[in-house]
Parts: sequence; C-alpha cells; structure tokens
Amino acid sequence: MRSGPIRVNLALACAILPNHSGRHDAAHGTGIHDQRGRVRQFRLALAQMNSTVGDLAGNTDRITALVREAAAKGADLVAFPELAITGYPPEDLLFKRQFLADADKQLRRVVAASAGIAVVVGTPDLSDGDLYNAAAVAHDGKLVGMYHKTYLPNYGVFDEDRYFRAGRECPVYVINGVRVGVNICEDIWYAVGPTSVQASAGAEVVVNINASPFHRGKGAYRQRMIATRAADHEVFVAHVNMTGGQDELVFDGQSLVYDHRGELVARGPQFEEALLVVDVDADAVLNTRLHDPRLRKEPRYAAGTIGVPRVIEVSEHRPKERGPAVVPIVHEPMDPAGEVHAALVTGTRDYVRKSGFKGAVIGLSGGVDSALVAAIAAEALGPEQVTTFFMPSRYTSRQSYDDAARLAQSVGVRMVTLPIDGVFERYLNELAPLFEGRQPDTTEENLQARIRGNLLMAASNKFGWLVLTTGNKSEMATGYATLYGDMAGGFAVIKDVPKTLVWQLCRHLNAQHGREVIPESIIVRPPTAELRENQKDEDSLPPYALLDRILQAYVEDDWSVDEMVNAGMPPEAVARTVKLVDRSEYKRRQAPPGVKITHRAFGRDRRLPIVNRYQPI
Repeated sequence: MRSGPIRVNLALACAILPNHSGRHDAAHGTGIHDQRGRVRQFRLALAQMNSTVGDLAGNTDRITALVREAAAKGADLVAFPELAITGYPPEDLLFKRQFLADADKQLRRVVAASAGIAVVVGTPDLSDGDLYNAAAVAHDGKLVGMYHKTYLPNYGVFDEDRYFRAGRECPVYVINGVRVGVNICEDIWYAVGPTSVQASAGAEVVVNINASPFHRGKGAYRQRMIATRAADHEVFVAHVNMTGGQDELVFDGQSLVYDHRGELVARGPQFEEALLVVDVDADAVLNTRLHDPRLRKEPRYAAGTIGVPRVIEVSEHRPKERGPAVVPIVHEPMDPAGEVHAALVTGTRDYVRKSGFKGAVIGLSGGVDSALVAAIAAEALGPEQVTTFFMPSRYTSRQSYDDAARLAQSVGVRMVTLPIDGVFERYLNELAPLFEGRQPDTTEENLQARIRGNLLMAASNKFGWLVLTTGNKSEMATGYATLYGDMAGGFAVIKDVPKTLVWQLCRHLNAQHGREVIPESIIVRPPTAELRENQKDEDSLPPYALLDRILQAYVEDDWSVDEMVNAGMPPEAVARTVKLVDRSEYKRRQAPPGVKITHRAFGRDRRLPIVNRYQPI
C-alpha cells in the first residue's frame, strides 16, 4: 500500500537535524520562516465522526465526504478518530483476514481522496507479519506514512493486547512546512511517551486520534490531561475523538485543541458529529522554545525506551488562499446530569438503529425507572417509534395506571394495556399440585415478571421492536431483578445508572423542558415492584441513598468491608449488600448490554467469575 517517494530523516531527539536543502533546524523546532522568507500558516480540521463497526464502505463514504469538506475550508490536514474506517472496537473481527483486506481497500479510497490535503485516519495495519492499531497519513493521493500505536490499553473496557503489536517508531511529518507528530489515544495519556519523543524531534503540532469512551467526569479529566501535555512539551495538541454509541460504549466527541501554553483554543460539541477547524500558529511554538531552555535540558532517554523518532518530509511550505482566518469554536460542556442524559440517548439511538430494529417496546409500570427509559427512548428514536405495554396484575394499584398513562401522554408514546391476571391465575392453577403444602414466596412474584417478559418478547418478534429493559444499576448489583422477566430484552438503557441518579435525571429532564415530562407523582412515590400486597423496595434493600453509597464503594472502588464500615456505613447494611452483590453474578452475566455511565460498569469493566466461593465477610 505504501507508494510514492518520501524523504525520511532518522533523528535522535538530542541532535541538530540537517534537512535535505542543507539548512539546519534545531531539534526543538523549524524556522519562523521558510527558505523564501514566507511566514508559515497551518489550518487543521478535526473530523469528529460516528463510525459503525463493520460498515467499512459506509464509514469510508463519510470520511471521504469530510475530507472534501475540510479541503474546501482550506485545511492543510484533516484528522479522523482511531480505527475510523472499521469502527471501534472491532474486537474479533480483527481475526478475520478478509475483514483486514476489505479495510485496506477502503483505506485506498481515503488515500485517493487526499488531493491537496493531508489526511490522518485510524485503521488496522497488517504489516511485517503482525497487526497494528494504526494512523495512516496520506497526502496528495499517496500514503506517506503509517504510525503504529505504542501504548496498547488492556484494562477496564479495553483489550488491545489481544489484537495488536505495539509500535516502535515516533514519526514527525513535515506538512506544508510544519512539523506534525501523529499518535493514537492511549499514547498521549503518558507523561513521557510518543508525544515526548515527537516534541523532542521538533514537532510543533501533535495530532492525537481517539476512540475515548465516555463515563461521568471523564471529559473534564481528559481536558486537564491534554492541557498538561501541551504545556509540558510546548506543542499544540489536537485531540480528535469519536462520537456515537457502540454496544455498551458511548463516545462523547468533545474534540480539543490546546496551544503550546496549555490554553484551550477549540472544543467540539458532545455526542454529535462536527468538523472543528482551527488555524494554528506553529511559529509561536519556536518563539516560546527559544526563550525556554527546559526542553533542551531534559534527558533524552525517551527515544530509546519508547520509539525511534523519524522526520518525514511530506510538503514544504507554500502559501494558500484560505480566505479569512478561522474563528475557533469552544463549545460549552454539558452539566453532569445533562451529559449522562445525552449519553443515554446517544447509546440507545445508535444501538437500536445500528442493530437494524424498527423501533422499541418497553414495559411501563408507573414507576420512575420505566418512566425515564420511555422518555429517553422517545427522544432517541422519536415517540412514534416507541410502544409501551402497561401490564397490570391483581397487585397493581390505580395510581400506577394513572401515572403510566400520564407519562405516555407526556412523552408522546403509545401505551397498550395488557392485563396479566388471567394468565397468572392459569399458571398458579397448573402449578398448584406441584407446589402443594408450600407457602407463596418470590416464586409467585417472579411468575408475574416472567409473564410480562413473554408478552414483550412476543411483540418484539411480531413487529421487529427491540425490548428495552428498565432495571437500574442498584437493582442489577443486588440481584433485585427477575431472570427471564424484567431482565428479558435486548438493551438495558439504565443498567449502569444508580437509583439515586435516576431521580436526578428525571428532575433534570423536567427542568430542561420547563414542565413535568416525568410526572412528579412518579418521582416522589416510594419505589415498589407491586408483585405482592403493600410491597416496597426497602422491604428487601437498604434505603437507596445508603445502598448506592455502599455499591459505589464496593462495586466501583473495590473497598473492603472494614473500609466501608470505618467510613461510617452501617455494618449490617454493608454485610447485607455485599452478600447480595456477590451471589448475583450469575444473573448479571445473563443481562442484556447497557450504556456505560460510571467509571466501572458491570460487563466489560467489572469481570468476576460466576462460580466463586470467596467470602469477603
């Protein structure tokens, strides 16, 4: 695939680098002017896009369209997210040689589209008998370089050591006379990493392509990190991130450009596609470095331990007619509840649509969880694509019906009433001989949930609707859910949303719309499954405010029982909760996927054996 003549400087980071004209540039930058005395200008475009895993042709259609748009805006370079051609994460599709060959064909299309512009795009690269997570660099219809990701994350939701070999080179591309380092996602999270090597080799701009998944608070943390890297290495950092949903993961976009002082230049929107265009003053980097000797005095071990620096001459500086300077856009980040709500909408929309379902069906109980899921689904898919079933039994109150009806009307979805008491009675009669002499217990309660699950799945089969389940993280953690009942479905929208956050999101939604989207009577009502007379959740669980505090400590932060008790959590509640969590792993393993919201979600994040006799108490 590599074609066309390119000029390469193998450079030690501590050296003075001769270029091909015989002129010498300091390792920390190129001259303020080129050989003809023209001030360099550099326009950068970040294509924050929503790829679909496996849709190689569709992803590439979108990439080439954005290349043309960036070129029309006068950009010297346009960057796309990590593995943009294949979508992220492609997982075991990477074991299929045909998949890799097809991805390479699509890369050829991107290369061909690079007339008059440099393109950085994420793709797998099968070369030298191994597979790499790569950033392909194309210019003027030629592939001029291929950066291989150096640091492969293998924690949390990441599993890249399963697929890729780590790269050992840190190239810097001279594009329109500006030195541009290219690296991928995890590479920039290290204080001493590929960015260090590339800055030492003279990079004035570092383009970091990403598929960085969302969880609460990550955006602010990510921004602080990027600002630190830019300031520490006195380099512009352009961080382009994917957006959209893929299985449990949601990517929040929020692409960033920070200048060499660590100051924010531009920020993309959250959870939507965008083309962020920025004019970069590359000469300001040299001016700063000339007056700051710190980088010259830093040890040069990074090149030996991380990767070999290479300076690749792609195109010398030539002035362009670009029109007026670009005014950078800094989108304001959402508030904490707003970004969680947007993540749930994005994850639900993309899971349903990318999976090819026509719409969704939800069991509406009159409770707060199903109310929130219905509101999210209506926003994600359009209310006309959402059907709800209200399925009362002998234990269902009139308030539940009234609240469910008000909610359906408020969000604009259809509500179908399907009483289950006749079916429930038939079940009881059929099982009576077998159960003779035994008192009613959770068996009879769970029968009702399973009848409802059957009705929802029947509608899914008949009409092509995806069943959206309504269990929250507090319930999933403690096993307060019924296998093949309320857990039956295709996507668990709020699976990673603790109960206390459910209430916050309902109030946020109402405040956002200036009306009761979720009726107040639903929000303030004590939670109940209504599977027996006068049932309340707190009959079986600690109060949710306390429960969620214990769950965060135990599930997300891995605190011991003693640490939780020493932090003031009641010993009995801690012991009870820990036992519920530990004995419910077999249920969670059978639950549908759901949107990752917290920093440690069940499933890809938290992996425990199902059969496990370890007792922490």
